[in-house]
Amino acid sequence: MKHILEQLVQQGLDTLKKNADLPADLEPPIQIERTRDKAHGDYACNIAMMLAKPARRAPRDIAQALIDQLPDSPEIERIEIAGPGFINFYLDPAIHYQLIDRILDESDQYGRSDIGGGKAVQVEFVSANPTGPLHVGHGRGAAYGAAVADLLDAVGFNVHREYYVNDAGRQMDILATSVWLRYLDLCGEELAFPSNGYKGDYIWDIAATIHREKGDSYRHPADTVFGDIPADEPQGGDKETHIDALIARASELLGEQDYLYIFDTGLDTILDDIRRDLEDFGITYQDWFRERSLTRSGMVKRTIERLKASGHVYEKNGALWFRSTDYGDEKDRVIVRDNGATTYFASDIAYHADKLERGFERVIDVWGADHHGYVPRVKAAMQALGDDAGKLDVLLVQFAILYRHGEKAQMSTRSGEFVSLRELREEVGNDAARFFYVMRKSEQHMDFDLDLAKSQSSDNPVYYIQYAHARVASVMRQLNEKNLEWDHHHGAANYLQLTEQHERDLIDMLGRYPEVVEAAALNHEPHQLTHYLRDLANHFHTYYNAHTFIVEDDALRNARCNLIQAARQVIHNGLSILGVSAPESM
Repeated sequence: MKHILEQLVQQGLDTLKKNADLPADLEPPIQIERTRDKAHGDYACNIAMMLAKPARRAPRDIAQALIDQLPDSPEIERIEIAGPGFINFYLDPAIHYQLIDRILDESDQYGRSDIGGGKAVQVEFVSANPTGPLHVGHGRGAAYGAAVADLLDAVGFNVHREYYVNDAGRQMDILATSVWLRYLDLCGEELAFPSNGYKGDYIWDIAATIHREKGDSYRHPADTVFGDIPADEPQGGDKETHIDALIARASELLGEQDYLYIFDTGLDTILDDIRRDLEDFGITYQDWFRERSLTRSGMVKRTIERLKASGHVYEKNGALWFRSTDYGDEKDRVIVRDNGATTYFASDIAYHADKLERGFERVIDVWGADHHGYVPRVKAAMQALGDDAGKLDVLLVQFAILYRHGEKAQMSTRSGEFVSLRELREEVGNDAARFFYVMRKSEQHMDFDLDLAKSQSSDNPVYYIQYAHARVASVMRQLNEKNLEWDHHHGAANYLQLTEQHERDLIDMLGRYPEVVEAAALNHEPHQLTHYLRDLANHFHTYYNAHTFIVEDDALRNARCNLIQAARQVIHNGLSILGVSAPESM
């Protein structure tokens, strides 16, 4: 309805400008808002007050002139001017009742729109380093990114979901070396595992797979492996220097082919595990984009050459630097090290250049909040390349902190002491996990209350909403048990019997759904939808507790059945966008 009113106001403005009643160059944004008090109508517009100063006219005069030029609309009962110049729209009461039929007719499509115009949008989310299983912290980025993508899809964008696989770089070398050292343990070698290595049972599992398949093929004596290696931190050394020396030793002793086998076995095993976890969480991608493909395709090299041509790159101490201080960064950044190896930053620049080359009109990255300082750096590189940095939106997500029985759980991937996303799903279920993760703004800290997520009470929002859906299904089953049939058409012919305030309030809430979906999508705020669904469920439960639906009066019974079926449909549609099921019974 808001869009219809916006179009009517725009037509009125165009007529006023054509008649020279307003300056032709005025292009004010048209804002239509629902009124808080129904005594002031259903919707209000402040356009007259916005135009008063530039048009040099009293706002109430502008409001009246605009009303006089508005095209006739069957949806509007009357229009009034209020206060300093608000234009209040009162809708024809029949429009509210027609909404019920619209919802039932459109079914799963109700609330969807085409305001995105089919524009190609890429949403890249999770993209956790494949160095271990996903933990509950990653789960929030997964649920949030999926909800943002599904919201954008619901309003007409052509959405491409992508996972960026960081399959190159130092962390992956630490993983490969950790796997190999555990493999040597299984071969019978006695060694001190590095303090900066990846720990946890999953490392043992990968090592055991290699040992089963290859036996002692990759075995080397511990003395050879650790000979002349700098001391680790517990022995008074530096843990970073220690692990880097072990990486170099592993590569030297194994040779390129055998080292790559262990590297890829660790990578592929963990990546397959991540993929299964996300699929079981209801999240799929169109593409799993490999970082190494950027090097193999020459994209990194081409991007560096483009940066050189831009004049924002220089050499210093044998390394190649991007002059990011030209764009407000606190210091310049290395893109090629003095040993000739490109940095992660260089790959990331190439990756974003590749995204735009693939034709995406908007690029959305969902990153952990600890990457906030990285955002201007990437945008600076895009500008230096001559790309439109405005096409990139980076949405930051705080990791969720899990509390079980009031105690905070540890989540360190390196130490192996973490609660995995899989464990969370098994304990509270997908529905609670997906919903709880998006209940707050993404940049806000989140305490995940495990006990609340498992409770079956009105305090648990996802249970409360699903219960509303199940209650409607229960009413329809009771109808059949009483040998009564729901007659949609008979109910539609008797909507005027829906005179209770609870009914009017519920219809009003149902009409808000498309606006909420649109706002949540364009602002990347799925929590708006969770709050709406909670409010809608509250309106339904209040209505359910106050009135009987299966009454003897056929006309009233069918009209009420239409209304609650419309409520069920909207709850179903909203939960579906959030990746949450809508059960028929609970």
